[in-house]
Amino acid sequence: MYGWIWRHLPGNAFVRALISLALVLGTVYVLFQYVFPWAEPLLPFNDVTVDGQ
Repeated sequence: MYGWIWRHLPGNAFVRALISLALVLGTVYVLFQYVFPWAEPLLPFNDVTVDGQ
């Protein structure tokens, strides 16, 4: 998959590396701003079963 993306990016290796970095940063931004906050209430992190005795 990564090879396919790399082959389809325009420019030389330096330009491809910059575009790849921008794509990774954009993906991380979208995940942290939209996907993770949406999915957080659906995850069972706060469902604990240990009593505090």
